[in-house]
Amino acid sequence: MRPLLAAIALATMFAVPAMAQPGPPPYPPVPQLREESIPPPPHGPRMVWESGHWHWNGNQYVWIGGHYARPGRAQAHWIHGQWRWYGNRWAWLPAHWE
Repeated sequence: MRPLLAAIALATMFAVPAMAQPGPPPYPPVPQLREESIPPPPHGPRMVWESGHWHWNGNQYVWIGGHYARPGRAQAHWIHGQWRWYGNRWAWLPAHWE
């Protein structure tokens, strides 16, 4: 019984890392970010600047310029937008208050 358990544990140890690796995105790499000049906040110091980013529209990347965002609620903290891998594809997670 012990040799069987050892063989299963050994096979699992080598099989799991191979399954956990994401594949390459199905489109070209994201271009370098553009430099933006940040204007002063329009409605007080609590506004947060969300930097511009590249958006994949299904055919090419298009630039979405930065803008100010208002907080969603008291004690919220700002999460910047970012590209994330969701198992089988890359997707843009927009900036938001959490």
